[in-house]
Amino acid sequence: MSDPDLSARNKATVENMWKALSDFDFETLKSCLHPEVHYEDVPTEDPGAIGPENVVARLSVAWDHIDKQIQTTHRIAADGDVVFLDHTEQWIFKTGETVGHRFASMHELKDGKIIKWSDFWDVNNFVGQFPPSFLEVMAKNQGADFTS
Repeated sequence: MSDPDLSARNKATVENMWKALSDFDFETLKSCLHPEVHYEDVPTEDPGAIGPENVVARLSVAWDHIDKQIQTTHRIAADGDVVFLDHTEQWIFKTGETVGHRFASMHELKDGKIIKWSDFWDVNNFVGQFPPSFLEVMAKNQGADFTS
């Protein structure tokens, strides 16, 4: 059985990270990430991002085009060093389009920081809502740019 205090601390770290992401507060977001963090979108072939700076650089591909991001948490559960989040993200693009999608995110923590962040989602449903101009931006960014 896991330590309830550890679970509560880790849950708070994950909640803080997601709030920082919604607020575009990348310094706070990075403070929640372990130096060896690996972030990945599981349903894609993209290798993800390794390290806090690369995670922010990868997220910024989208966030540079988004005016607002709204998080709705449906469920969050913590068991020791693992925190599961069932949530919906709504993106409001600077060009006015709005897209929304439900995600399942799994976070593994080490020393109180997120070392593995895996997002599970329906690629076709979410990406199919993106404005064409943003799809062009995404196509120009390579996964290898964020793993070294």
